[in-house]
Amino acid sequence: MMTHRELFLKNVAQTSDFPLSLEIDQANGIYMYGKDGKEYMDLISGIGVSNVGHRHPKVTQAIHNQVDKYLHLMVYGEYVQTPQTLLAEALVKTLDNGCRKYPVLNNVYFTNSGTEAVEGAMKLAKRYTGRQEIISCVNAYHGATQGALSLSGSENFKRNYRPLLPEIKQIRHGHFDDIEKITCRTAAVFIEVIAGEAGVRIPEYEYFVELRKQCDLTGTLLIIDEIQTGFGRTGTFWAFQQFGFYPDVLLCAKGMGGGMPIGAFIANQEVMSVFKNNPILGHITTFGGHPVSCAASLATLKVIFEENLLENVNVKAQIFKDLLIHKKVKEVRNQGLMMAVEFEDFETLKPIIDRAIGRGIITDWFLFCDNSMRIAPPLIITDEEIVKACKVILSAIN
Repeated sequence: MMTHRELFLKNVAQTSDFPLSLEIDQANGIYMYGKDGKEYMDLISGIGVSNVGHRHPKVTQAIHNQVDKYLHLMVYGEYVQTPQTLLAEALVKTLDNGCRKYPVLNNVYFTNSGTEAVEGAMKLAKRYTGRQEIISCVNAYHGATQGALSLSGSENFKRNYRPLLPEIKQIRHGHFDDIEKITCRTAAVFIEVIAGEAGVRIPEYEYFVELRKQCDLTGTLLIIDEIQTGFGRTGTFWAFQQFGFYPDVLLCAKGMGGGMPIGAFIANQEVMSVFKNNPILGHITTFGGHPVSCAASLATLKVIFEENLLENVNVKAQIFKDLLIHKKVKEVRNQGLMMAVEFEDFETLKPIIDRAIGRGIITDWFLFCDNSMRIAPPLIITDEEIVKACKVILSAIN
């Protein structure tokens, strides 16, 4: 009889020749447990997903409550579904900008994932502006579907899937000189506040102020990808709230669902209304905004505020920075609990990650910065658990 691992390798589609192949039997809080009972501390939150930890009791209770009421009812946008409406209202409240220079983002289109949110926003930008050119950033990652992949900043990931979408141009994240490449031909700029897969690259405060000005000047939609940074990862509910500007469209997913699949793109009602006609049903989805995922997401949002998880994000990040000092550590970059620990090269880093996993600490690297260790733990991690994790990481370096 084949083992689960053997069946996994035989029947489950693989994305690399060297999957971790950890068989997890249970997860709770910041920990996962193997079939043999071995404990793993999850320092990457399933790649930015489990911001409130695995199986937070308030999230699982919300899931149970919704399962007892109904699951899928109808394709998106036809029925009034309470989990969708309550979540949309809660998200809009987090986006009230306190002034009216820019219309409040008050219309939420729910999707199943981040890449679907990107795809919807690309269509929205073209339909609303009547333009075709879209600008993204070098070393950006916005997803793996055809449109989202077209925005990717790495030719290595794109070359074998061409032809992709035309009229995609790129600028360098955080470089003021490139802002002038945004013109009256540009439908939208897709950009992360913090360049995640580039290894947590943080722009100067004034960068987004100038970017916003250029988008206003040219009538270009400024579309902010907060798929990794949203729902408290950087110390504020949305990362853009730390940089003195307001977007035209906001993308979110990952940490949004408390472990359930969900994403969204959010705009103001005027912009979003273009999907209603010419053609009717300009963007549709069967499972987007699934009621169970929406219930889980609303519970996650409430937990972040009710448990004051934003308050200590920077304090916890500083503990990591104070402890992760080693001659092989070249730099630690972070915005809140979105962190990159840089080493000389991948050949140095990979054995460290492997040794740490063997000792019960799960970390990772970045797609476009494979010499940096990814650290993005659940926001509920305690100071004591950070100290424990850092000791293991340091022991794995030596």
